[in-house]
Amino acid sequence: MKTISSNHWLIFIFTIIYTIIFGIYFFQQGNLEFVWYVGILILLIILVSVLHVYYKFSNGTLWGISIWGLLHMIGGTDIDGVRTYARMIYPLFSSEIAGTSIFRYDQFMHFYVYVVVTIMLYNIINYYIREDMPWSVLSVLLVLMGIGIGAINEIIEFLPALLLPATGVGDYFNTMWDIIFNTLGAIAAVVYLGVKRKFR
Repeated sequence: MKTISSNHWLIFIFTIIYTIIFGIYFFQQGNLEFVWYVGILILLIILVSVLHVYYKFSNGTLWGISIWGLLHMIGGTDIDGVRTYARMIYPLFSSEIAGTSIFRYDQFMHFYVYVVVTIMLYNIINYYIREDMPWSVLSVLLVLMGIGIGAINEIIEFLPALLLPATGVGDYFNTMWDIIFNTLGAIAAVVYLGVKRKFR
């Protein structure tokens, strides 16, 4: 079993601090949806911490996960009555029929997190795969694994919509855009990993 360095403890402590701060904030605001997400984040902190002991993720991967958690918490805040997750970053596309506009903060977050998740998955399964396994096969598996975890993510988002009177989860079109950006994030991670493998 591998030990955890002081740098990794710094990332862990930073993550715990902002989780506590946002947990208090959302509880005081009566934002039960994001109180739920704080609970999920705590479970993810425990899961990643346990996995890290065995698979020794890089500083970049751990910071990527921690920054995702921070940005996710920021996404639940309201500024001038508009939730950060709903804010437009850049108007790339809009459809009145689908009631959809992109590129929003929510879509950026789904893309970003599945870049990080897919890289983390690669770090884990790299311990078990054969060295002569074709990259084309491994890359497809990684994308499918990322999409699978994305499906779990959508289930987690769906539960508050079932249990709470109002949430910011969105409709069917929002769910499908989430899945699309999850997939794009996984593909981007595979491209990055493939280039990195080629030039290492």
